[in-house]
Amino acid sequence: MKVIQEADFVASLTDAMQFISTFHPSDFVRHLTAAYEAEESPAARDAIGQILYNSRLAVLGRRPICQDTGVVNVFVDIGIGARLETKSTVQALVDRAVRAAYLDEKNPLRASVVHDPLFKRANSGDNTPAVVHVDIVEGYAIDVTVAAKGGGSENKASFKVLEPSESVADWVVNTVEKLGAGWCPPGVLGIGVGGSAEKAMLLAKRSLMEPMNMSELKRRGASTPEEKLRFEIYERVNALGIGAQGLGGRVTVLDVKIKSFPTHAASLPVALIPNCAANRHIHFRLDGSGRAHFTPPEISNWPEIVLENAAASFRRVDLDKLTPAEVRSWTIGERLLLTGTLLTGRDAAHKRLVEMIRRGEKLPVDLKGKAIYYVGPVNAVGAEVVGPAGPTTSTRMDRFTGELLEHTGLLVMIGKAERGPAAVESIARHGAAYLIAVGGAAILISKSIKSSKVIAFPELGMEAIHEFRVEEMPVTVAVDAAGNSIHESGPKAWRRAI
Repeated sequence: MKVIQEADFVASLTDAMQFISTFHPSDFVRHLTAAYEAEESPAARDAIGQILYNSRLAVLGRRPICQDTGVVNVFVDIGIGARLETKSTVQALVDRAVRAAYLDEKNPLRASVVHDPLFKRANSGDNTPAVVHVDIVEGYAIDVTVAAKGGGSENKASFKVLEPSESVADWVVNTVEKLGAGWCPPGVLGIGVGGSAEKAMLLAKRSLMEPMNMSELKRRGASTPEEKLRFEIYERVNALGIGAQGLGGRVTVLDVKIKSFPTHAASLPVALIPNCAANRHIHFRLDGSGRAHFTPPEISNWPEIVLENAAASFRRVDLDKLTPAEVRSWTIGERLLLTGTLLTGRDAAHKRLVEMIRRGEKLPVDLKGKAIYYVGPVNAVGAEVVGPAGPTTSTRMDRFTGELLEHTGLLVMIGKAERGPAAVESIARHGAAYLIAVGGAAILISKSIKSSKVIAFPELGMEAIHEFRVEEMPVTVAVDAAGNSIHESGPKAWRRAI
């Protein structure tokens, strides 16, 4: 019997979490590079370029790819001939590793997990607990797969029990078409088919950890029914024209993975879980010979993307002299460079602000004529002003948008993905605008932030309201003051083109 020491298990997990926070898997980088080369939409190509550029910055600086460093998902397959030398539960060991990885002073990761999901929703402070799955399998080793799953893509998970005669491909394509861009494409679709409701979801999640091989499949052609189904879904989803960040383009999905399991004759359970541009996972094996070791990939695996000359293609905006007239002059698809004072706020802060408005209380921040950025940054290290600080999904703020615009004089909102119809109508009614930054470009964006301080709700942790001072922060106009939306016009135009 192989004996795996508790210390080796915990240390290996800790190292794995730090590793995946910084390094994209090499197969993902290859597929994303191919997408960059193939993309014809200028806006989508620029977004993919920023993601690749950001990924290279993460490697060089050993900092998180994305500000949302995710909820930790761990699959532990314990060989029947192996023994984990410990008196703790596997959950307790994993949580010990999560705590060590996320509180590492050299590379702190963002704590996103909240306790008591129904009521208080207080941040745990160390990203525990992890989501752990344990299975007993054949063999004499312990196989561990660890992933960090961001909220934007996880929130788009879908499930349905189809009738056995229905088409899995049709359901997946129709579902993806309705997901919007909150899952931060381009990415990977994980599909689980069969078993029961919980089994199908688990299959979908595990499928996302498999190596990407769609480029190989395209070269050699599909040779099995499953490969044919994967390729069909891949082609049909890309034909939707959603494109990177939902801007419209040829590449929406980089790969489609499928896992299946026997099921009841009357059922066809199907689960869909997308993985975003922050594709983070790794597998390692412990056989009793010591802890696992992870070798950083060569920097030559990353293309040296040269971003466009901002002076030639962006309009400069002074946030401290923002006027309604200037905001009305912006058009969808126009690219801006923002300089000046930028406030931040996410779900929890928005909820508090609106509750204060309803109670007639004075707000802790003046939003009149200001811009607010939907972000929860990573803590800074060393000489950094702020850690990685990419945008969060904006639709979660839709329910608060009307009241904030009505009662505060807020002019500009910045996030990622589309806005719902009610939010767009409110933006147009108040002559405001909605801008997007590239999800997956958190380090690149953070370099434009020159100062940062918490000015309200410090107890909310990463969701507190900050005041940033930014210089030439790149954004794109997504909803203009007339209510036009690039997330509607972009995909429609590229769907016709494709």
